[in-house]
Amino acid sequence: MITRSGWGLAVASVLVYAAGAPFGYTQSAVLAAAGLAAVGAGALWTLRGARLEVRREVTPMKVTRGEPAVAILHVRNTGRWRHSGLVARDTCRDTTVTVDVPALARHTARTVSYRLPTRRRGPTPVGPLLLDRADPFGLARRSLAYGRTDLLLVRPRTVPLTPLHSGRRRHLDGLASRSAPAGASSFNGLREYVIGDELRHVHWRSTARTGVLMVKELTDVNLPDTVTVLDTRPSSYEGDDEFELAVDVVASAACAVTRDRFPVRVLTGEGEIAHATGGPGEDEDVLDRLATVDRSATAEPPLHALRRVRGGGALVLVSGSFTALADAAAVRRRFDQVVFVRVGDAGEGPVPRAAGVTVVEVGDLADLAASWPH
Repeated sequence: MITRSGWGLAVASVLVYAAGAPFGYTQSAVLAAAGLAAVGAGALWTLRGARLEVRREVTPMKVTRGEPAVAILHVRNTGRWRHSGLVARDTCRDTTVTVDVPALARHTARTVSYRLPTRRRGPTPVGPLLLDRADPFGLARRSLAYGRTDLLLVRPRTVPLTPLHSGRRRHLDGLASRSAPAGASSFNGLREYVIGDELRHVHWRSTARTGVLMVKELTDVNLPDTVTVLDTRPSSYEGDDEFELAVDVVASAACAVTRDRFPVRVLTGEGEIAHATGGPGEDEDVLDRLATVDRSATAEPPLHALRRVRGGGALVLVSGSFTALADAAAVRRRFDQVVFVRVGDAGEGPVPRAAGVTVVEVGDLADLAASWPH
């Protein structure tokens, strides 16, 4: 298509001819013809086919909010002619990233890289990739789409926290492992064999039926479950930043448990979004699920979700408003330890308190790490 510069030159050529022709100025006709010829030559230049191989890689495919993600673009000229003036345009959500591709001689390849925006959490489509080819004077441009749309997953941020020590019966060594002491183990499910598992835990009937080596997963019945609840009502937050911080707090509290391979449930006002039983790598699944959570006008108060879960263990309730503190106080007798985290700027006056509930007020993740109960 003709660019703005091309249209401007075409209009200027017509005006020059219209101004000089009535007075017999032949120079105006020559200038007008030269300008229109330049625009036509630019259009013909971009119509010439370009034989290119284009491939884009996005690394990493999963990234923490705010951390760098890079797209690597590989362009190879498989034709007989040299190509210059190539510009790659990639779309990442509502942001367009533009990068110049160096000139390509025949049968040569170039690699360029550019950063992708990761300031917003959630699934982020990257693409389609457009490769613009312009004439040397920038009067015409042709855009061609290459490749497929990739999906970059931007996950919440976390800070290291210690799991809340709760439970009716505590181990002398603390919450250091999921191995159950004698007489306290209970069958929790079946999973595929992983190198290092004890062979005495192999479930031979399931192995014979499925053809895959299966082992019994045992859990300590005395280990407490941790329940984390995220208030997703829009009225509980003043803006996007507060809600994003709330998601980061829930992710930090949940991953503090899953990374030590203890069970945790993550709930919102619309139901359960993650349930980790203490298996390896479940913190990655929790982060993936929290990457897609959002506020909802149909979300119920946290108390409705808490009434549907069994008591015991620890409860972490995160909200942007102190009105949800009453929900935590209403169920405090059902849990061994209850922590209410209010996100946002500190307000005027004393922080509300509730009997049996540890109240934490945070303005960022650094505040969370400093004020988290130990």
